[in-house]
Amino acid sequence: MTAVRCQVAALLAAVALCTAMDSPALAQAKYDSGASDTEIRIGNIMPYSGPASAYAAIGKAEEAYFNKINAEGGVNGRKITFISYDDAYSPPKTVEQARKLVESDGVLLIFGSLGTSTNSAIRKYMNEKKVPQLFVASGASKWNDPKQYPWTMGWQPSYASEARIYAKYITKEKPDGKIGVLYQNDDFGKDYLKGLKDGLGAKASMIVLQEAYDTSEPAIDEHIVKLKASGADVFISITTPKFAAQAIKKAAEINWHPVYIVSNVSASVGGVIEPAGLEISQGILSASYLKDGSDPQWNADDGMKKFYDFLAQYDPKANKLDAGVVFGYAAAQTMVKVLQMCGDDLTRENVMKQAASLKDFEPDTLLPGIKINTAPDNFAPIEQLQMMRFKGRKWELFGDVISSEIGH
Repeated sequence: MTAVRCQVAALLAAVALCTAMDSPALAQAKYDSGASDTEIRIGNIMPYSGPASAYAAIGKAEEAYFNKINAEGGVNGRKITFISYDDAYSPPKTVEQARKLVESDGVLLIFGSLGTSTNSAIRKYMNEKKVPQLFVASGASKWNDPKQYPWTMGWQPSYASEARIYAKYITKEKPDGKIGVLYQNDDFGKDYLKGLKDGLGAKASMIVLQEAYDTSEPAIDEHIVKLKASGADVFISITTPKFAAQAIKKAAEINWHPVYIVSNVSASVGGVIEPAGLEISQGILSASYLKDGSDPQWNADDGMKKFYDFLAQYDPKANKLDAGVVFGYAAAQTMVKVLQMCGDDLTRENVMKQAASLKDFEPDTLLPGIKINTAPDNFAPIEQLQMMRFKGRKWELFGDVISSEIGH
Protein backbone atom coordinates (compact mmCIF):
# COMPACT_ATOMS: atom_id res chain seq x y z
CA MET A 1 0.00 0.00 0.00
CA THR A 2 2.81 2.36 0.89
CA ALA A 3 4.51 1.68 -2.48
CA VAL A 4 1.26 2.56 -4.32
CA ARG A 5 0.91 5.77 -2.31
CA CYS A 6 4.47 6.72 -3.22
CA GLN A 7 3.81 6.10 -6.89
CA VAL A 8 0.61 8.19 -6.80
CA ALA A 9 2.43 11.00 -4.96
CA ALA A 10 5.26 10.91 -7.50
CA LEU A 11 2.74 10.99 -10.36
CA LEU A 12 0.87 13.95 -8.86
CA ALA A 13 4.15 15.82 -8.35
CA ALA A 14 5.11 15.22 -11.97
CA VAL A 15 1.70 16.47 -13.20
CA ALA A 16 1.99 19.58 -10.99
CA LEU A 17 5.48 20.27 -12.35
CA CYS A 18 4.35 19.92 -15.98
CA THR A 19 1.34 22.16 -15.33
CA ALA A 20 3.60 24.81 -13.79
CA MET A 21 5.97 24.62 -16.74
CA ASP A 22 3.11 24.93 -19.25
CA SER A 23 1.36 27.80 -17.49
CA PRO A 24 2.83 31.29 -17.93
CA ALA A 25 0.78 32.44 -14.95
CA LEU A 26 2.70 30.05 -12.68
CA ALA A 27 6.07 30.71 -14.31
CA GLN A 28 8.21 33.39 -12.71
CA ALA A 29 7.36 36.47 -14.77
CA LYS A 30 9.47 39.52 -13.92
CA TYR A 31 8.03 43.02 -14.06
CA ASP A 32 9.02 46.61 -13.51
CA SER A 33 6.58 49.50 -13.25
CA GLY A 34 4.35 49.60 -16.33
CA ALA A 35 4.20 45.85 -16.96
CA SER A 36 1.95 43.09 -15.62
CA ASP A 37 0.37 39.79 -16.67
CA THR A 38 -2.14 41.72 -18.76
CA GLU A 39 -0.60 45.07 -19.74
CA ILE A 40 2.49 46.89 -21.06
CA ARG A 41 2.36 50.67 -20.60
CA ILE A 42 4.35 52.62 -23.19
CA GLY A 43 4.88 56.38 -23.05
CA ASN A 44 5.44 58.69 -26.03
CA ILE A 45 5.90 62.44 -26.61
CA MET A 46 5.03 64.02 -29.99
CA PRO A 47 4.64 67.54 -31.42
CA TYR A 48 0.89 67.32 -32.06
CA SER A 49 0.97 71.13 -32.18
CA GLY A 50 3.63 73.76 -32.84
CA PRO A 51 6.24 74.20 -35.63
CA ALA A 52 6.91 70.47 -36.09
CA SER A 53 3.28 69.30 -35.98
CA ALA A 54 3.68 67.69 -39.44
CA TYR A 55 5.32 64.82 -37.54
CA ALA A 56 2.12 64.13 -35.58
CA ALA A 57 1.35 61.48 -38.22
CA ILE A 58 4.12 59.33 -36.69
CA GLY A 59 2.47 59.14 -33.27
CA LYS A 60 -0.93 58.44 -34.80
CA ALA A 61 0.47 55.60 -36.95
CA GLU A 62 2.23 54.09 -33.92
CA GLU A 63 -0.98 54.18 -31.89
CA ALA A 64 -2.84 52.50 -34.74
CA TYR A 65 -0.16 49.80 -35.01
CA PHE A 66 -0.39 49.02 -31.29
CA ASN A 67 -4.20 48.85 -31.68
CA LYS A 68 -3.64 46.23 -34.41
CA ILE A 69 -1.33 44.21 -32.13
CA ASN A 70 -3.90 44.40 -29.30
CA ALA A 71 -6.69 43.27 -31.63
CA GLU A 72 -4.56 40.25 -32.53
CA GLY A 73 -4.11 39.29 -28.86
CA GLY A 74 -1.31 41.61 -27.75
CA VAL A 75 2.35 40.79 -27.09
CA ASN A 76 2.73 37.42 -25.38
CA GLY A 77 -0.88 37.83 -24.20
CA ARG A 78 -0.39 41.38 -22.86
CA LYS A 79 -2.18 44.43 -24.27
CA ILE A 80 -0.22 47.60 -25.00
CA THR A 81 -1.48 50.80 -23.38
CA PHE A 82 0.02 53.64 -25.44
CA ILE A 83 0.06 57.01 -23.66
CA SER A 84 1.11 59.79 -26.04
CA TYR A 85 1.39 63.46 -25.01
CA ASP A 86 1.92 66.70 -26.93
CA ASP A 87 5.02 68.79 -26.21
CA ALA A 88 4.54 71.29 -29.11
CA TYR A 89 8.25 70.67 -29.94
CA SER A 90 9.21 72.65 -26.82
CA PRO A 91 11.97 71.12 -24.61
CA PRO A 92 10.58 72.46 -21.27
CA LYS A 93 7.22 70.89 -22.15
CA THR A 94 8.99 67.61 -23.07
CA VAL A 95 10.55 67.50 -19.59
CA GLU A 96 7.14 68.04 -18.01
CA GLN A 97 5.53 65.27 -20.09
CA ALA A 98 8.39 62.79 -19.48
CA ARG A 99 8.07 63.28 -15.70
CA LYS A 100 4.32 62.76 -15.96
CA LEU A 101 4.75 59.53 -17.95
CA VAL A 102 7.38 58.10 -15.60
CA GLU A 103 6.19 59.36 -12.22
CA SER A 104 2.39 59.56 -12.64
CA ASP A 105 1.49 57.16 -15.43
CA GLY A 106 4.14 54.63 -14.39
CA VAL A 107 5.16 53.61 -17.92
CA LEU A 108 7.65 50.80 -18.52
CA LEU A 109 9.51 52.92 -21.08
CA ILE A 110 9.27 55.96 -23.33
CA PHE A 111 9.27 55.01 -27.01
CA GLY A 112 9.75 56.96 -30.22
CA SER A 113 9.56 60.49 -28.84
CA LEU A 114 10.31 63.03 -31.53
CA GLY A 115 12.97 65.70 -31.85
CA THR A 116 16.63 66.29 -31.10
CA SER A 117 16.42 69.25 -28.71
CA THR A 118 13.35 67.77 -27.01
CA ASN A 119 14.92 64.36 -26.38
CA SER A 120 18.19 66.00 -25.34
CA ALA A 121 16.23 67.77 -22.60
CA ILE A 122 15.09 64.47 -21.03
CA ARG A 123 18.08 62.18 -21.69
CA LYS A 124 19.83 62.80 -18.35
CA TYR A 125 16.55 62.35 -16.44
CA MET A 126 15.70 59.09 -18.22
CA ASN A 127 19.16 57.65 -17.57
CA GLU A 128 19.16 58.69 -13.91
CA LYS A 129 15.74 57.03 -13.50
CA LYS A 130 16.96 53.99 -15.49
CA VAL A 131 13.88 54.10 -17.72
CA PRO A 132 14.42 53.15 -21.40
CA GLN A 133 14.31 56.13 -23.80
CA LEU A 134 13.94 53.81 -26.74
CA PHE A 135 14.04 54.32 -30.52
CA VAL A 136 14.25 58.10 -30.29
CA ALA A 137 12.70 59.68 -33.41
CA SER A 138 15.69 61.86 -34.26
CA GLY A 139 18.85 61.16 -36.22
CA ALA A 140 21.27 62.85 -33.84
CA SER A 141 24.53 60.91 -33.45
CA LYS A 142 24.36 61.36 -29.68
CA TRP A 143 21.76 58.59 -29.22
CA ASN A 144 24.49 56.04 -30.00
CA ASP A 145 26.43 56.43 -26.74
CA PRO A 146 25.78 53.21 -24.76
CA LYS A 147 28.66 53.78 -22.34
CA GLN A 148 27.51 57.16 -21.07
CA TYR A 149 23.76 56.80 -21.74
CA PRO A 150 22.88 53.09 -21.55
CA TRP A 151 19.12 53.79 -21.37
CA THR A 152 18.88 55.85 -24.60
CA MET A 153 18.85 54.43 -28.13
CA GLY A 154 18.04 55.95 -31.54
CA TRP A 155 16.35 54.23 -34.47
CA GLN A 156 16.81 55.99 -37.80
CA PRO A 157 20.16 56.65 -39.56
CA SER A 158 22.08 59.52 -37.97
CA TYR A 159 21.98 62.98 -39.56
CA ALA A 160 25.78 63.03 -39.68
CA SER A 161 25.79 59.72 -41.59
CA GLU A 162 23.20 61.00 -44.06
CA ALA A 163 25.11 64.24 -44.56
CA ARG A 164 28.33 62.31 -45.27
CA ILE A 165 26.49 60.51 -48.10
CA TYR A 166 25.49 63.88 -49.61
CA ALA A 167 29.08 65.14 -49.31
CA LYS A 168 30.23 62.03 -51.18
CA TYR A 169 27.62 62.64 -53.90
CA ILE A 170 28.48 66.34 -54.34
CA THR A 171 32.25 65.85 -54.52
CA LYS A 172 31.73 63.20 -57.20
CA GLU A 173 28.95 64.81 -59.27
CA LYS A 174 29.72 68.53 -58.83
CA PRO A 175 33.33 68.82 -57.62
CA ASP A 176 33.52 72.55 -58.46
CA GLY A 177 30.19 73.37 -56.84
CA LYS A 178 29.53 76.22 -54.43
CA ILE A 179 27.43 74.96 -51.54
CA GLY A 180 24.84 77.01 -49.68
CA VAL A 181 23.39 75.48 -46.50
CA LEU A 182 20.20 76.38 -44.65
CA TYR A 183 20.09 74.68 -41.25
CA GLN A 184 17.87 74.69 -38.20
CA ASN A 185 19.65 76.46 -35.36
CA ASP A 186 19.60 73.58 -32.86
CA ASP A 187 21.21 70.18 -32.27
CA PHE A 188 19.46 68.71 -35.32
CA GLY A 189 20.85 71.33 -37.73
CA LYS A 190 24.31 71.51 -36.17
CA ASP A 191 24.77 67.74 -36.11
CA TYR A 192 23.88 67.59 -39.79
CA LEU A 193 26.18 70.48 -40.67
CA LYS A 194 29.08 68.82 -38.83
CA GLY A 195 28.46 65.57 -40.73
CA LEU A 196 28.48 67.49 -44.02
CA LYS A 197 31.80 69.19 -43.20
CA ASP A 198 33.31 65.90 -42.00
CA GLY A 199 32.21 64.29 -45.27
CA LEU A 200 33.65 67.10 -47.38
CA GLY A 201 36.91 66.97 -45.42
CA ALA A 202 39.56 69.04 -47.23
CA LYS A 203 36.82 70.32 -49.57
CA ALA A 204 34.76 71.94 -46.79
CA SER A 205 35.67 75.32 -48.36
CA MET A 206 33.09 74.46 -51.06
CA ILE A 207 30.54 75.81 -48.55
CA VAL A 208 30.17 79.49 -49.48
CA LEU A 209 27.35 80.32 -47.04
CA GLN A 210 25.67 78.62 -44.10
CA GLU A 211 22.46 80.23 -42.90
CA ALA A 212 20.82 79.33 -39.59
CA TYR A 213 17.09 79.80 -38.90
CA ASP A 214 15.10 79.44 -35.68
CA THR A 215 11.87 77.43 -35.46
CA SER A 216 10.20 80.51 -33.97
CA GLU A 217 10.60 82.37 -37.30
CA PRO A 218 7.30 82.49 -39.23
CA ALA A 219 9.07 82.30 -42.62
CA ILE A 220 12.57 81.74 -44.01
CA ASP A 221 12.28 83.71 -47.28
CA GLU A 222 15.10 86.14 -46.44
CA HIS A 223 17.55 83.28 -45.84
CA ILE A 224 16.78 81.79 -49.28
CA VAL A 225 17.34 85.18 -50.96
CA LYS A 226 20.74 85.50 -49.22
CA LEU A 227 21.75 81.97 -50.23
CA LYS A 228 20.95 82.67 -53.90
CA ALA A 229 22.91 85.94 -53.70
CA SER A 230 25.96 84.03 -52.40
CA GLY A 231 26.37 82.41 -55.82
CA ALA A 232 25.68 78.92 -54.46
CA ASP A 233 24.80 76.37 -57.15
CA VAL A 234 24.30 73.52 -54.67
CA PHE A 235 21.70 73.97 -51.93
CA ILE A 236 21.36 71.72 -48.89
CA SER A 237 18.13 72.26 -46.97
CA ILE A 238 18.56 70.97 -43.40
CA THR A 239 15.01 71.76 -42.41
CA THR A 240 11.91 70.33 -40.75
CA PRO A 241 8.75 69.95 -42.95
CA LYS A 242 7.14 73.39 -42.58
CA PHE A 243 10.38 75.20 -43.44
CA ALA A 244 11.40 72.66 -46.10
CA ALA A 245 8.17 73.39 -48.02
CA GLN A 246 8.73 77.16 -47.62
CA ALA A 247 12.29 76.84 -48.98
CA ILE A 248 11.13 74.94 -52.10
CA LYS A 249 8.47 77.58 -52.80
CA LYS A 250 10.80 80.54 -52.29
CA ALA A 251 13.63 79.11 -54.42
CA ALA A 252 11.16 78.65 -57.29
CA GLU A 253 9.70 82.12 -56.76
CA ILE A 254 13.12 83.82 -57.11
CA ASN A 255 14.08 81.53 -60.01
CA TRP A 256 16.96 79.84 -58.17
CA HIS A 257 17.68 76.36 -59.51
CA PRO A 258 20.70 74.87 -57.74
CA VAL A 259 21.43 71.17 -57.27
CA TYR A 260 18.84 70.89 -54.49
CA ILE A 261 19.19 68.40 -51.61
CA VAL A 262 16.58 68.15 -48.86
CA SER A 263 17.21 66.22 -45.63
CA ASN A 264 15.43 62.89 -45.32
CA VAL A 265 13.29 64.09 -42.41
CA SER A 266 11.58 66.44 -44.89
CA ALA A 267 11.37 64.18 -47.94
CA SER A 268 7.71 63.30 -47.35
CA VAL A 269 5.63 63.60 -50.54
CA GLY A 270 2.41 64.20 -48.60
CA GLY A 271 3.96 66.28 -45.81
CA VAL A 272 6.36 68.51 -47.79
CA ILE A 273 6.48 68.02 -51.58
CA GLU A 274 2.74 68.26 -52.28
CA PRO A 275 2.22 71.33 -50.03
CA ALA A 276 5.22 73.02 -51.72
CA GLY A 277 4.10 72.05 -55.23
CA LEU A 278 4.87 68.96 -57.31
CA GLU A 279 5.88 70.97 -60.39
CA ILE A 280 8.50 73.07 -58.60
CA SER A 281 9.89 70.06 -56.71
CA GLN A 282 11.07 68.13 -59.78
CA GLY A 283 14.70 67.00 -59.59
CA ILE A 284 15.14 67.56 -55.84
CA LEU A 285 17.50 65.02 -54.26
CA SER A 286 17.42 63.23 -50.92
CA ALA A 287 18.26 59.83 -49.43
CA SER A 288 16.02 57.24 -47.86
CA TYR A 289 15.85 54.02 -45.90
CA LEU A 290 12.04 53.66 -46.11
CA LYS A 291 9.75 52.59 -48.94
CA ASP A 292 7.65 55.40 -50.37
CA GLY A 293 3.93 54.87 -49.74
CA SER A 294 3.11 56.94 -52.84
CA ASP A 295 5.21 54.80 -55.19
CA PRO A 296 3.31 52.17 -57.22
CA GLN A 297 6.53 50.12 -57.56
CA TRP A 298 5.79 48.77 -54.06
CA ASN A 299 2.20 47.71 -54.80
CA ALA A 300 3.23 44.08 -55.25
CA ASP A 301 5.72 44.15 -52.36
CA ASP A 302 4.73 41.77 -49.52
CA GLY A 303 5.75 44.20 -46.77
CA MET A 304 3.85 47.11 -48.30
CA LYS A 305 0.77 44.94 -48.89
CA LYS A 306 0.74 44.34 -45.12
CA PHE A 307 1.20 48.09 -44.57
CA TYR A 308 -1.69 49.02 -46.90
CA ASP A 309 -3.94 46.39 -45.26
CA PHE A 310 -3.02 47.84 -41.87
CA LEU A 311 -3.96 51.36 -43.03
CA ALA A 312 -7.28 50.19 -44.44
CA GLN A 313 -8.25 48.46 -41.20
CA TYR A 314 -6.63 50.46 -38.40
CA ASP A 315 -5.68 53.92 -39.72
CA PRO A 316 -8.03 54.68 -42.67
CA LYS A 317 -7.69 58.47 -42.28
CA ALA A 318 -3.89 58.36 -42.58
CA ASN A 319 -2.25 59.77 -45.70
CA LYS A 320 -0.23 56.90 -47.19
CA LEU A 321 1.85 59.52 -49.04
CA ASP A 322 3.08 60.87 -45.70
CA ALA A 323 6.51 59.41 -44.88
CA GLY A 324 5.69 59.87 -41.19
CA VAL A 325 3.06 57.12 -41.46
CA VAL A 326 5.56 54.69 -43.05
CA PHE A 327 8.12 55.65 -40.37
CA GLY A 328 5.70 55.22 -37.45
CA TYR A 329 4.63 51.78 -38.67
CA ALA A 330 8.25 50.51 -38.94
CA ALA A 331 9.31 52.01 -35.59
CA ALA A 332 6.29 50.50 -33.81
CA GLN A 333 6.98 47.15 -35.48
CA THR A 334 10.55 47.30 -34.10
CA MET A 335 9.23 48.11 -30.62
CA VAL A 336 6.85 45.13 -30.72
CA LYS A 337 9.69 42.87 -31.88
CA VAL A 338 11.73 43.88 -28.80
CA LEU A 339 8.77 43.26 -26.47
CA GLN A 340 8.25 39.82 -28.04
CA MET A 341 11.95 39.05 -27.44
CA CYS A 342 11.51 40.04 -23.77
CA GLY A 343 9.12 37.13 -23.18
CA ASP A 344 7.97 37.18 -19.53
CA ASP A 345 10.95 39.26 -18.33
CA LEU A 346 9.47 42.73 -18.71
CA THR A 347 12.03 44.53 -16.62
CA ARG A 348 13.50 47.78 -17.93
CA GLU A 349 16.94 46.19 -17.90
CA ASN A 350 15.80 43.31 -20.11
CA VAL A 351 14.01 45.70 -22.49
CA MET A 352 17.36 47.46 -23.13
CA LYS A 353 19.18 44.12 -23.35
CA GLN A 354 16.81 42.86 -26.05
CA ALA A 355 16.82 46.21 -27.89
CA ALA A 356 20.62 45.83 -28.08
CA SER A 357 20.29 42.28 -29.49
CA LEU A 358 18.41 42.87 -32.78
CA LYS A 359 19.83 40.84 -35.67
CA ASP A 360 18.93 41.51 -39.33
CA PHE A 361 15.40 42.60 -38.43
CA GLU A 362 13.49 43.88 -41.46
CA PRO A 363 10.31 45.88 -40.74
CA ASP A 364 7.79 45.78 -43.60
CA THR A 365 8.40 49.36 -44.75
CA LEU A 366 12.23 49.46 -44.86
CA LEU A 367 13.92 49.46 -48.29
CA PRO A 368 15.12 46.06 -49.53
CA GLY A 369 18.65 45.36 -48.29
CA ILE A 370 18.32 47.62 -45.25
CA LYS A 371 18.28 45.71 -41.97
CA ILE A 372 18.20 46.60 -38.29
CA ASN A 373 21.18 45.45 -36.25
CA THR A 374 22.17 46.43 -32.72
CA ALA A 375 24.69 45.28 -30.14
CA PRO A 376 25.63 46.26 -26.57
CA ASP A 377 28.22 48.65 -28.05
CA ASN A 378 26.12 49.73 -31.07
CA PHE A 379 22.94 51.71 -30.38
CA ALA A 380 22.50 52.78 -34.05
CA PRO A 381 19.87 50.37 -35.45
CA ILE A 382 19.84 51.63 -39.08
CA GLU A 383 23.06 52.64 -40.83
CA GLN A 384 22.19 52.38 -44.52
CA LEU A 385 20.57 54.75 -47.04
CA GLN A 386 19.94 55.03 -50.78
CA MET A 387 19.98 58.24 -52.86
CA MET A 388 16.76 59.30 -54.60
CA ARG A 389 15.48 61.98 -56.98
CA PHE A 390 11.95 63.44 -57.13
CA LYS A 391 10.34 62.87 -60.53
CA GLY A 392 6.71 63.21 -61.54
CA ARG A 393 4.76 62.45 -58.37
CA LYS A 394 7.26 60.24 -56.58
CA TRP A 395 10.84 59.64 -55.50
CA GLU A 396 12.99 57.48 -57.77
CA LEU A 397 15.77 55.55 -56.07
CA PHE A 398 19.14 55.39 -57.81
CA GLY A 399 22.55 53.88 -57.09
CA ASP A 400 23.25 51.24 -54.46
CA VAL A 401 22.24 51.03 -50.81
CA ILE A 402 25.13 52.80 -49.10
CA SER A 403 26.41 52.01 -45.64
CA SER A 404 26.81 55.44 -44.09
CA GLU A 405 29.51 54.25 -41.72
CA ILE A 406 32.07 53.28 -44.38
CA GLY A 407 35.39 54.91 -43.63
CA HIS A 408 34.06 56.48 -40.44
